[in-house]
Amino acid sequence: MGLYTTVVRPLAFQIDPERAHRMALATGAAFAWAGGALRGLSAHDDPRLAIDIAGLHFGNPIGLAAGFDKSGTALGMLAGLGFGALEIGSVSVDPSDGNPKPRLFRLPQDKAIVVAYGLPNDGASVIGRRIGGLRLPVPLGVNLVKTNRGAGGPCETADAIIEEYVEAGRKFKNLASYLMFNLSCPNTADGRDFFADRAHLDACLSALGEAEFGLPVFLKISPLGGIGTIERLLEAAEPHRFISGFMYNLPPGKPRTLTTPHAVWEKMPGAVSGKPFAPLADECIRETYRRMDQKRYAIVGSGGVFTAKDAYAKLKLGASLVQVLTALIYEGPGVVSRITTGLSQLLERDGVKNVREVIGADVRQGRKARA
Repeated sequence: MGLYTTVVRPLAFQIDPERAHRMALATGAAFAWAGGALRGLSAHDDPRLAIDIAGLHFGNPIGLAAGFDKSGTALGMLAGLGFGALEIGSVSVDPSDGNPKPRLFRLPQDKAIVVAYGLPNDGASVIGRRIGGLRLPVPLGVNLVKTNRGAGGPCETADAIIEEYVEAGRKFKNLASYLMFNLSCPNTADGRDFFADRAHLDACLSALGEAEFGLPVFLKISPLGGIGTIERLLEAAEPHRFISGFMYNLPPGKPRTLTTPHAVWEKMPGAVSGKPFAPLADECIRETYRRMDQKRYAIVGSGGVFTAKDAYAKLKLGASLVQVLTALIYEGPGVVSRITTGLSQLLERDGVKNVREVIGADVRQGRKARA
């Protein structure tokens, strides 16, 4: 048990979750100057963990998921924690206040959080200026989404929605290392099922391709719909060579895997992040890796990653990169170093020379067994 779990977390959990989140970001922003020194102490440098994806070099495959630093305010300090990459957002063209409060909740029994933020962020122009002068030691991804203008916002045409994604991408084409287009947000009724319509998805991918961002582009999509949805996604992506890979978003609602009593969470709006999302996330990674062109695409995995063993499992299912977020809340900032150090130990145990060798290993072995 470390200082965070014995002292800091009990104190933080006495505070409203969103307020605690804001305090953490404010602290990170205030001490951004110390990020370089902190990284020298916390980063676990092991060439076996280094991996190149879509022309980008990652010192290790563990990244920060979008949703923690929505507007890019604390990147200097976050880079100091030892991540192999950082992703901010979701960022929209226009600023948004998100959903009404309360909109963030904890479920400690499940090591989970319930998220109903609704995409609050400072808007692409402000965030672009904020990150423009940064020199980070790791790749920076920007997660892009349509602006949440609230329940009273104007009804928008399909063309307007697609153009907003394109405009957002243009604003970051010279600032980001990669773009993650969030085509599935579980916490805004506005456009929630928009890309379930194949015509909308095809039109959006065509528009993104015509924009020629010149960066690796990933698509963040709904985990619902099973194998049929995965196959339709791959079919839609096939003509668009600019697409580098995929990631799965949280599903709306509450999973059946929750152990927290129903009475505790029944009135909490939002989607569940953390351990309860892991089974569905793993299934999506496995089935996507099994069906995709493995030389062309990469999967960014997430969902309940708290330990090196969790991350290793995602890699062996087919993820090339693994993101964490909820683990920071329950295990503290030291969890990044513990995961990367533990991954090195697992590679050593299994006689693996580079982490790339284990990507999809469980799926490939399954194929051999059936053959």
